Amino acid sequence: MNIAEIRRTTEQKMQKSVEALKQDLAKIRTGRAHVGLLDHVQVEYYGQMMSIKQVAQIGLADARTITVQPFDKKMVQPIEKAIRESELGLNPASHGDIIRVPMPPLTAERRRELAKVVRQEGETARVAVRNLRRDAITHLKELLKKKEVAEDEERRAQEEVQKLTDRYVAEIDKLIAEKEKEIMTV
Repeated sequence: MNIAEIRRTTEQKMQKSVEALKQDLAKIRTGRAHVGLLDHVQVEYYGQMMSIKQVAQIGLADARTITVQPFDKKMVQPIEKAIRESELGLNPASHGDIIRVPMPPLTAERRRELAKVVRQEGETARVAVRNLRRDAITHLKELLKKKEVAEDEERRAQEEVQKLTDRYVAEIDKLIAEKEKEIMTV
């Protein structure tokens, strides 16, 4: 492995950490309804766990209501139960073969709890990026020890890895700030 490969793989992994954070933040609800909210809710379908979007059509009735229409009418009760038991704090109601999921307004206390969850997600992503930096620097030091690179090359590469780390941590901080603002806005 050479310096360019170490830098490239480190940057790719840091980018994946940021993408994972974006997906995690999308699951944290604000006051509005959006179909991606139910993406990670699993329901049992003929003995297998599947995401709701695989067994039903998800749509929006209005800004505060998600509609779920199962492809199989027998799935109405299991889907309703899965949504109710998810940690999203939602209370679905079925009307025939359509399940309506109203978004309850967020209380100030719930907003603070969600903001805390957002900060925890952000810290997890920051730690992941810092761990990638540590791994890259370890690889660079191994190259130096094996005398495959000169000291000044290794030092320059470490500075590049640190710049990458700073850039991705700043991007994570920006995402966290945006999500917190979105949650706290009434």
